[in-house]
Parts: sequence; structure tokens; C-alpha cells
Amino acid sequence: MAELIHSFQMFIQSNFPLLQVQLTDILDIAILSFIIYKLLWMLRKTSSGRVLRGVLILLLAMFASSNYVFSLTATSWMLDKVVQWGFLVLVVLFQPEIRRFLERMGSSRLGLVFASSKEVGQEMETAITQTCEAYTDLSRDKVGALMVFERQNLLDDVIKTGTALDCGVSSELLKNIFWNKAPLHDGAVIIRDGRIAGAGCMLPLSGNVNLSRDLGMRHRAGIGMSEHSDAVVVIVSEETGSISAAVGGMLKRHLAPETLEQLLRNELLNDKQEEKKNGQLPLVGLLLGGGKQGEGDRL
Repeated sequence: MAELIHSFQMFIQSNFPLLQVQLTDILDIAILSFIIYKLLWMLRKTSSGRVLRGVLILLLAMFASSNYVFSLTATSWMLDKVVQWGFLVLVVLFQPEIRRFLERMGSSRLGLVFASSKEVGQEMETAITQTCEAYTDLSRDKVGALMVFERQNLLDDVIKTGTALDCGVSSELLKNIFWNKAPLHDGAVIIRDGRIAGAGCMLPLSGNVNLSRDLGMRHRAGIGMSEHSDAVVVIVSEETGSISAAVGGMLKRHLAPETLEQLLRNELLNDKQEEKKNGQLPLVGLLLGGGKQGEGDRL
């Protein structure tokens, strides 16, 4: 094997004198590219991607104000000072992501550090169908329910407030969780990649003072969760049995089960299909922004 590698190197050097590249150099570049790719992919799945876009804009402004372009002395001096302390600021801003990365690196399953995210497929299809079936019965029986479908922004901190689970979604299971005498009914169910990742989770309440007074705590928590992340939140009112959905701080109320299913498919499946069709790179996704905002009535 060593002789084969040496022969290949000699062939490259003799026939392509300008390409004096060792196989170790190619391997080095490949490993570094893979690490950068995975780090960008991890950032893209969190709200820190917006921070990274801000850092890139700051660096571009610093370059534009330098002597190479516009020679803006005062602006360049100020940006230089900001960059000098930038490393410490980034450590503070990215502390949750750095901690999560180190925790995964220290785990026994080292492969999880750079493991690719699961593609939304059959499990998400099943989750949507089973959720709509469960919500049909819960709405008829006026049983309160609150479910959060995770998208790009990871909800690990929210899952930690409840009971972590890892199971498939079924209509009967959801109805048992939200039964008013069940221990996990007073909280939200978190759906990640078409599977239940947590139950009984506490969500942040909306800070919108213009919300209708007839909205209860479930609706305010659902709207708050959609304001703090790109998640899709679906709610069943315990008082009226009405089905609602919150996306991007907007609430759609009085949905029929068929309308809810179509909304979930549009929000959870179409974005993934468009992303795969366009072949968008993580860096492009970071610079262009997150998923599309939901449509509905601004409250």
C-alpha cells in the first residue's frame, strides 16, 4: 500500500510539476473542510446563526473602512477595538452551543459530534397524521393540548424543563399524555424529526400586550414559543375545543383538522423539500436567514 501511494505521488510530481501536493495535504484540507461544514450546519440549526451573520457583516465593514478601500480612520480604529474583544464576546454569546459541542465530544459516542441531522421523511409524515387524528378527538372532548414541532432552532433548553422522551408519535399516546389526570398533561409535547423528544415542557409566555383577553395560558405560551424560535406550535383550547396554530408570533385560530394537517405539511415538509431541491449550502442558509414566516393574523 505504501509503495502504491509513493508511486502515485511520483506520477503526480513528474506529470504535473505545478501540482506539488502531497496526499497528506489533500487529507488535511478534506478534514478541515468537513469540520467547517459541520460547524456551520450546527450553527444553522440554532439562533446563533443570526449572530454569525452579524459577525460577518462586522468583518466586511472593518475591511471596507480600512486603508485598502475607503480609508475611514476613525471607523477603522473603532472596529479594530471591537474585534480585539470579539473573541471573548463570541465565547459568551455562543456559550450554550460550545457547551453542547463539548458535551457531545466527551460522550462515549464520539460520532455524534459530527452526526448529520435526520431528514424529515416518513416519521414526520406519520407524526402529522397522528397529531391531526389526536387533535380531532381532543377538540371534540375539549381536552387541552399543546405541541411544538421543532424546525431549525434546537429546543434542548425547553426539553430540559420537562421529561425527555424518545418515541414515535401516535394518536393514542398523545391522547393519553394530554388526559387531564395524566402527570405530563400540564405542559407541551416537543416533536423533533417526527418523534416525541419531550413532554410536560414549560414554554416562554408571549410578551405581546395586545393579545386578546380570551386567550388562555396555552395560547400565550404557544405564541411565546413561536416568537422565540421558528417552531410550529399547535394548541387545543380546553374551554372551547378550538384548534389553533402559532408560527412566527402569528396565531391562526378555529382551524379544522383538515386545515391543520395542510398547514403542518406546508410548514414542516415543504421547506425541507425546497432546501433539498435547491441544494442550499449551510453558509448560504446562514447568510440568507431562517425559514419562512407563518401566515396568519398578527396579534
